[in-house]
Amino acid sequence: MPKENFALNRIRSVGYALKGAFLLLKTEASIKVQFFICILITIFGFYYNISNTEWILQIFAIGLVMGIEGLNTAVEKIADYIQPEFDAKIGFIKDVAAGAVMIVSIAASIIGCIIYIPKIFNL
Repeated sequence: MPKENFALNRIRSVGYALKGAFLLLKTEASIKVQFFICILITIFGFYYNISNTEWILQIFAIGLVMGIEGLNTAVEKIADYIQPEFDAKIGFIKDVAAGAVMIVSIAASIIGCIIYIPKIFNL
């Protein structure tokens, strides 16, 4: 059996990842809202000329929220596939996944407030 080309496999993997990101953005209302907020906050970053450190924190927070939201969606889809009917154990799993999104969203909101409140109010 011929050995698979490493570079070609990496390119395919990136293609699958891009397809997944596009599907997430196309099908999930919550990620659409988060993407809109991402664009808005990025515009604020340019407008308020935030520092490199603030950019790093902002990009990390946005990536973390959107990434965890993607994992939450995957958990929900798998859970619904495994058990389409109501099940308390599946409900627990889905609630925990949603809770993870909430935790990182709160942290990202706090980061945003730390960055932008002083700039907006010239503190």
